[in-house]
Amino acid sequence: MSDEELPSLVDVAWLVSALDGDRPDLAVADVRWSVEGGTPAAEAAFADAHVPDAVFLDVDRDLAAAPFVDGPGRHPLPSPGTFAATMRAAGIGDDTTVIAYDDTGGSLAARLWWMLDATGRRAAMLNGGLAAWRRSQPVETGPPTRRRRASFTPRPWPSERLADADDVARALDADGVVVDVRAGERFRGEIEPIDPVGGHIPGARNLPWSDHLDPTTGLFLPAHVLRERYASVGVHRADETIVHCGSGITGCLGLLALRVAGLGDAKLYQGSWSDWTHEPSRPVATGGP
Repeated sequence: MSDEELPSLVDVAWLVSALDGDRPDLAVADVRWSVEGGTPAAEAAFADAHVPDAVFLDVDRDLAAAPFVDGPGRHPLPSPGTFAATMRAAGIGDDTTVIAYDDTGGSLAARLWWMLDATGRRAAMLNGGLAAWRRSQPVETGPPTRRRRASFTPRPWPSERLADADDVARALDADGVVVDVRAGERFRGEIEPIDPVGGHIPGARNLPWSDHLDPTTGLFLPAHVLRERYASVGVHRADETIVHCGSGITGCLGLLALRVAGLGDAKLYQGSWSDWTHEPSRPVATGGP
């Protein structure tokens, strides 16, 4: 599998075929997050139904550091050493091909995809996630599969794939494009269920992560449609774009969509809205489309 070109998105048929083969270098990773119930609720949801032989990863515990302490925002990236230890414990090594999925349309699994892809690992996301799998395949219940510990080398997060608040401000001052993938009502400041301040970064453009998906099937929209949607918010080249969300999780779905659309790699504003509003002096706008 290591010599096979891996697309950023794979479908259920691809994963079924891969699992039917003898591929010890393949790992399926189920990514969950519960706003109210935390890791225990995420674990319970995983135990209720998951892709057979999947490992379990929790956003708060496994894919983020301490909020506002070890980095910007609610979900700062863990240190490279901590991330490597997590991957080793999950049985994911430097040469493992990881297929990530979730039960929320890819909005969580994309974070793992980005963390692996940005550090040069082979990773893809299951298009449609658990819902797509369940339409034709059986699920497994109970605790996660325990894989043998693997060797995973710490690698620094690449600066060319990340942005901070100062980068965002400079980009907007230079007429750059900053895309906010939160829901429209959060962008407009009509509601804010998580962060203490509602609204958006002045000058940012809204393309909700859910608008990257077919509302009927839950699958990613075709590449040409994604290109059209990004063009509608002024994005024609990803390398001139910064993407953000509430805390750096769902923004990764936008980054994956840009790759699928053939537009390249944008930067992730790691702390996102939760970091921007953590500093009261930064401007905030409301309203908009």
